[in-house]
Amino acid sequence: MSSGNLKLPKGWEVKRLGEVCRIYQPKTISKKLMLINGKYPVFGANGIIGRYDKYNHELSQLLITCRGATCGSINISEPKSWINGNAMVIKPNNDNLLLKYIEYYFKGYINLEQVITGAAQPQITKQRLSPVEIFLPPLKEQKYIVAILDKTFAEIAKAETIAKTNLQNAKELFESYLNNVFINKDDDWEERTLGSVCLVERGSSPRPIKKYLTDRKDGVNWIKIGDTKNIERYIYKTNQKITKEGAKKSRFVKEGDFILSNSMSFGKPYIMKTTGCIHDGWFKLKLHNFVDTEYFYQLLSSPYVNNQFHNLASGSVVKNISGDLVKKVVLPILPLIKQKKIVQKLEHLQVKTKKLEKIYQQKITNLSELKKSILQKAFSGRLL
Repeated sequence: MSSGNLKLPKGWEVKRLGEVCRIYQPKTISKKLMLINGKYPVFGANGIIGRYDKYNHELSQLLITCRGATCGSINISEPKSWINGNAMVIKPNNDNLLLKYIEYYFKGYINLEQVITGAAQPQITKQRLSPVEIFLPPLKEQKYIVAILDKTFAEIAKAETIAKTNLQNAKELFESYLNNVFINKDDDWEERTLGSVCLVERGSSPRPIKKYLTDRKDGVNWIKIGDTKNIERYIYKTNQKITKEGAKKSRFVKEGDFILSNSMSFGKPYIMKTTGCIHDGWFKLKLHNFVDTEYFYQLLSSPYVNNQFHNLASGSVVKNISGDLVKKVVLPILPLIKQKKIVQKLEHLQVKTKKLEKIYQQKITNLSELKKSILQKAFSGRLL
């Protein structure tokens, strides 16, 4: 951030980072040299990535990830550690600049996105960091600011932990109730396999898929896992379409059909609110008329069924479920009228828990904004 027209307190200076700090990129050591039981920690892009029998730094250093997907993340190394080449090292030139002050300054007052170059392979260079302006108060005031921030951020961290715990508890409240609904069966329950309550068909992908993608208005919706981002239940639209020729080589789904992921985020159900085609990463589930749509959704979303999916899933790297195994999942089925009553109760509770989740999520957001506000005040001299 530039000083611009900001009026700083008496005694404060505006310095360039390269004037007050040594900035450099250490030498990278190979993974072969890193040992699980080595003496000293090796710091890389996101913290400790291994251990080594030598160290190249005796004191703590400020580290900024200088390449890759996590470019711009900030850490402080431990004393007597090796710092790998994925991190840019920032070290004060003298004792008049606190390392902790620089860390807070970078986390709260500098937009590192402005110094990152390269879209495909983001990186930060010394040449881009050196001109960055830093507002530098006298050492005594640095210590005062750091002390206030340490104390304030510790209190905010406690509040964040409570809010996150309450948010998780609100989510688990509904899941627990949902699971109990399907565990505590009575005489009206009938255990049926999933294959007996719906038609299960696997999706199919025309290949090569690029050949069949189209921007034409008469194209057919092409439903991908990415279309479910931030989607809880219903799919209304897709980002891509395929040609009618491609649709003939795929699996068509209608409004009201279920689709169920069978790999990656396997076992997650969605209800179609549009038409389209699915690839082989999906199952199409077409319900028989003695099962209520919303009851079936709650059932598939419950830990009761999800645990069965996980137990049936195969594959050590990418979990997946075969169609034959999916059909074997056991479902508790009630008469249709009682299914609808259960849905009413569940949706009533879900509305309440969603309200709670929204409250706690807003508290987390507010605390994050509070941290930003405090940092802005700290480095413009308004905490003194």
